[in-house]
Amino acid sequence: MIIGVLKEIKANEYRVAAIPATVREIKAHGHEVLVQAGAGVGSGFADEDYAAAGAEICQTAEEVFRRADLFYKVKEIFPEEYQYLGPDKIIFTYIHSNAHPEETDAILGSRVSAVAYEDITDAEGNFPLLRPMSILAGKGGFLAALHHMQSVFGGTGKLLARVAGVPTPVITIMGAGNSGIAAAELAAGFGNTVRILDISERALAKAQAVLPANVSCLYSNRENLVNCLKDSDVFMNCIIWPKHRKDHIIYREDLRLMKPGAMIVDIACDDDGAVETCHSTTHDDPVYYEEGVKHYCVDNVPSAFAHTASIMLATATTPYLLAIADKGLQQALKDDPHLRKGLTAYDGKLTLEETARKQNRPLTDVEELVKGF
Repeated sequence: MIIGVLKEIKANEYRVAAIPATVREIKAHGHEVLVQAGAGVGSGFADEDYAAAGAEICQTAEEVFRRADLFYKVKEIFPEEYQYLGPDKIIFTYIHSNAHPEETDAILGSRVSAVAYEDITDAEGNFPLLRPMSILAGKGGFLAALHHMQSVFGGTGKLLARVAGVPTPVITIMGAGNSGIAAAELAAGFGNTVRILDISERALAKAQAVLPANVSCLYSNRENLVNCLKDSDVFMNCIIWPKHRKDHIIYREDLRLMKPGAMIVDIACDDDGAVETCHSTTHDDPVYYEEGVKHYCVDNVPSAFAHTASIMLATATTPYLLAIADKGLQQALKDDPHLRKGLTAYDGKLTLEETARKQNRPLTDVEELVKGF
């Protein structure tokens, strides 16, 4: 199989799907790798590094798209890339089709096969290809709060750290998953008073077992939420909200409970998500105010740490990529029920339930589809 590694075109996206070590692994399995010139520069990997690993450097995206069987990417497919999709091609990337109806139209209309990183599961029901980026998003979200609390960036000038002689800041984190624990590790390491809210006793117990004593693990009920909103200097949302839900956990009027100068950091960045007033922002224009509360909702925080992120992402995705390349997509889907969860579309058929529900489209059962291979 010919694997095509493309340069990302989303603004401020510096990650790359494959690092040179990935190329060596793919080549060892007997496959060809095409890398678009400059694809890894933003992550600190030069074209020469890829060439030394055995990749062929292509000067244009068009050549990679035309020649490759599988498009190995980080972000979703953008309109200028739709023309290259076809029934003989495979997309392997973060697709997020539920949030992009036009992309879904292009995928279904072209009959391309599409496998989404974010929907692949593991034996515990977790999402192994979301985990590495969630960890970076959690840590990066706290660092963003540390940055935007500075007076020179419009903040209150409060250092988010334990300092002798002044009150210790309070950081509340909603969600005790990968991103929430990662954020808590960093916030606690700076000596802050940290609180984590979650509805799962199991998740809270896991968090308490790995986090230091300055982190309190609390059940996420209305009373605890209100108390945290009143006390917190930074409130971080680390919950991905189901796209079909119309309710919220934090409503606009709840922001009036927060103290002056408090900040919300939402690394999930779901429009109309867990926090009613949050919507996606960019690294170029990262913050805005609602009800006097500064909001930071950048939707690709890991890109700010592109070198680390690319290594982590490539390491996580490579086994699945090799399964598809070695066996062919059909056999790989037959063999791995967790990979099947990641199938967004096949031959013009939508197989991802969340997208079908949100966009009111017909759904093809992936298990029935695979039986027909």
